[in-house]
Amino acid sequence: MTDKKTLFIDGKEVEFTDEPNLLEVIRKAGMNVPTFCYRPDLTSFGACRMCVVEVEGRGIQSSCTMPPEAGLKIHLNTEKTRRIRKTVLELLLANHDKECLTCEKSGDCELQKYSEEYGIKKIRYAEKAQDEYLPIDDSSPSLVRDPNKCILCGACVRACSEFQGHAVLGFANRGSKTVVQPINGRPLGQVDCVNCGQCAAVCPTGALTIKSDVEAVWQEITNPAKTVAVQMAPATRVALGEIFGLQPGENTIKLMNAALRKIGFNLVFDTNFGADLTIMEEATEFLERLKSGKNLPLFTSCCPAWVKYLEDHHPDMLKHLSSCKSPMSMLSPVLSELVPKHFNVERENLVIVAIMPCTAKKYECKRSELSHNNKPDTDYVLTTKELGRMIKEAGINFNALEGEDNDSPFGEYTGAGTIFGASGGVAEAAVRTAYEFATGEVLNDVDIKQLRGTSNRCRDVELDLKGTKLVVRVVSTLKEAEKSIQEIKSGKAQFQMLEVMACPGGCINGGGQPTSCNDSKIKAERAEGLYKEDSAMQKRKSHMNPSIQKLYQEYLEYPNSHKAHELLHTVYSDKFANSYRDIK
Repeated sequence: MTDKKTLFIDGKEVEFTDEPNLLEVIRKAGMNVPTFCYRPDLTSFGACRMCVVEVEGRGIQSSCTMPPEAGLKIHLNTEKTRRIRKTVLELLLANHDKECLTCEKSGDCELQKYSEEYGIKKIRYAEKAQDEYLPIDDSSPSLVRDPNKCILCGACVRACSEFQGHAVLGFANRGSKTVVQPINGRPLGQVDCVNCGQCAAVCPTGALTIKSDVEAVWQEITNPAKTVAVQMAPATRVALGEIFGLQPGENTIKLMNAALRKIGFNLVFDTNFGADLTIMEEATEFLERLKSGKNLPLFTSCCPAWVKYLEDHHPDMLKHLSSCKSPMSMLSPVLSELVPKHFNVERENLVIVAIMPCTAKKYECKRSELSHNNKPDTDYVLTTKELGRMIKEAGINFNALEGEDNDSPFGEYTGAGTIFGASGGVAEAAVRTAYEFATGEVLNDVDIKQLRGTSNRCRDVELDLKGTKLVVRVVSTLKEAEKSIQEIKSGKAQFQMLEVMACPGGCINGGGQPTSCNDSKIKAERAEGLYKEDSAMQKRKSHMNPSIQKLYQEYLEYPNSHKAHELLHTVYSDKFANSYRDIK
């Protein structure tokens, strides 16, 4: 049992236990101080000085770096703290590109928010000259980097290092010339960035933003010659509502369906169908590898950032990667093949859009392996944030919509497809089906809760397939994945399946989701929303999906068939890696 201690905040006695710093104690007590650089899932940096408080006997202190002590008397809002915060804001604004109205982050920018809250109307310091502005870097398929809006908080640098384990971004130069940039000052699209978007997720300003495809999709929707089909990933349904004031984890799938039709999408499907399809293929592939003993452990292949990381850093390990495409990239070619037949649409006039929680999906949809006859299987990827923008732009009152179902047959899914959005969900869904495929028996207890969790820690679960013992490992963040790779290379690995998601907590916390970086509980609430939907569904195993069964009967024959391999599988190679190794 943890001993509780107390300190005083603005005269109020407040209990604390194991909080790492004063800022967390302040927030737990229902109060707050502003900060740019602090993110609870990252190490404290103390760079921005916005979170200063006045501590009796200690003077001005940074609340994000000072540990709590019993008896401390802390004052949040004094003349000194206000003066310091205003000075910080003025200095930042003097060096900042203030084209706020056209900034992608306008309305969601912390610098903008605090400048308004603190009434900054004049800047006493000399502003940056026009010839000092640096070029915008839009070389990445997923992200845009504007160094003129960077406030040097370092959150992106720490996210890249602490989540993904390699420093794509770092500080360069000194003094007033200090900048955050990719390695050797190269464009972001020319270094080994995995496109996960966690840097943009923690950025408090418009220095790192999602590369938008909204206008291109609007053009397709308003073109009367086009039929635009859309699919949406499981994690988007438990986060989109936050943009419209709903609670994290609230499942808005039926409202999403209605909003997408009002926007103008002609056909509304669900990536969960693709997730069920992925399990049919991946569970079969896993059992075949178990039987042969080759290329174990099997690596899941749903996360495009993880796939790219292997290509860039461990191409010798690609043989372990499942040949299955991701759910998005499975469903898209199925739609390309079958929507023209089911809905009397000309293939050349069919446009396929995916709503994803993930910025790396923008990179994935452009991969040559995921195209047919030089046409991408998925034409456009929009993030959850971009969909929120489209809903607002269309003047839709999201919360007042009447819920609608998605279109059949590619909108039907099971609970197993839903949980793909959370770390551990792919592995749990695979085990539900693999067990019944391997044993011929019914798995009555489908809740494998040991595989669940939103922390970045490694989770190993031992399972019994009717006498065959196997260990499934789940990790999120590439930094944790790297540890597992080293275990394999040293011959110490005891697991047969490795599920990796690059984003902390999985897709629920993807780089394209509404901002959650200031509240660690949001990940857990979104994950709980997915598990709640799963538990409420009548069918919770992918192979029990009637539309999936029909797809195999009428078109794919059986899992891992020749036809299934042509449409649903691919092979990745070392082709991207050499140029990055040369840089290093």
